[in-house]
Amino acid sequence: MLDQYPEIALTADRFIQSHQKQPTQVPFLDLKAATQELTAEIEQATDRVLNSGWYILGEEVERFEADFAAYCQAAHGVGVASGLDALQLALRACDIGPGDEVIVPSHTFIATWLAVSQVGATPVPVEPIEATYNIDPARIEAAITPRTRAILPVHLYGQPADLDPILAIARRHGLKVIEDAAQAHGARYKGQRIGAHGDAVAWSFYPGKNLGAFGDGGAVTTNNADLAERLRLLRNYGSREKYVNQAQGCNSRLDPLQAAFLGVKLRHLDAWNDRRRALAEAYLQGLADSPLTLPVVPEWAEPVWHLFVIRHPQRDALQRQLTEAGIGSLIHYPIPPHRQPCYADAGYDDGRYPIATRMAGEVLSLPMGPQLTREQAADVISGIRKT
Repeated sequence: MLDQYPEIALTADRFIQSHQKQPTQVPFLDLKAATQELTAEIEQATDRVLNSGWYILGEEVERFEADFAAYCQAAHGVGVASGLDALQLALRACDIGPGDEVIVPSHTFIATWLAVSQVGATPVPVEPIEATYNIDPARIEAAITPRTRAILPVHLYGQPADLDPILAIARRHGLKVIEDAAQAHGARYKGQRIGAHGDAVAWSFYPGKNLGAFGDGGAVTTNNADLAERLRLLRNYGSREKYVNQAQGCNSRLDPLQAAFLGVKLRHLDAWNDRRRALAEAYLQGLADSPLTLPVVPEWAEPVWHLFVIRHPQRDALQRQLTEAGIGSLIHYPIPPHRQPCYADAGYDDGRYPIATRMAGEVLSLPMGPQLTREQAADVISGIRKT
């Protein structure tokens, strides 16, 4: 019969091939698994808020603001609607607006730049240190002009920027320092948590962050009581008293349900960050002699590995091969802000930002998250080594 129907003949080689282990599906990030790990606590938090009858600001938000500020070693925390709003409101609270300039990294997520533009100020890009991806303090002073009002360092990928020289430059020139910590929940700089080194620190609680909500959310932490009060005013229509508006504010309030979810996750943040560190160490060891450029951690930094970002001159080919092997990856970020269409008319000279441009063509983020297993990380390492 097999001679009559050769298409159904199954040789030993074909049998083995058909039963070989299929490529492990390694997701870039598994948010569903993170939620399932905390199901009971999340359900309790949900019931508490829904049965409270209070759904805007209130005690639930205030409790999370206090807990998160304490975690960040800051005196005050102000919850807002998103990470972009956190940056924008922090700039407004520092009286930065039209005609002002703010120094920003040339390599960052575009929200850093958008916040500056949205208050009417001008982003002034400064190139990063190639080893850490963060803004290079040695390049900042050359970018300062009489219109400069602030420096906005980003703790990119969960690794702290080198803050001491940045703060020293700011003091010499009378500038504000507003930190973008959207990816750095729990990170430490010289032993102190990110959260109150500068005048204000802006946070995002986008679901994929180390501390992520079930929707958008954000916060600003600070040690400045007056600044915190100004932020509370601006986020709530510029009003302390209902229907009395002292400032032209906006509606940007962290809601109680998200605050409750974040409160649950905050209790697990350190443990989940430790899992990320273990995975990062596995990557660093397993890929040490590979052709990849691996991230470098300065001795004073304690990153939280929001992302594990490598570089490769044939990045796109590498990503395709990983995809074919069932391994997820993303690019953070494929287009630098100065090349984005929304800044096409801003007059940025492409030739002045070769590092950011080169990074955009080489960076690739490997799977990373507290629910990623050691076995999955081993599959990622194996998949890269086979390319």
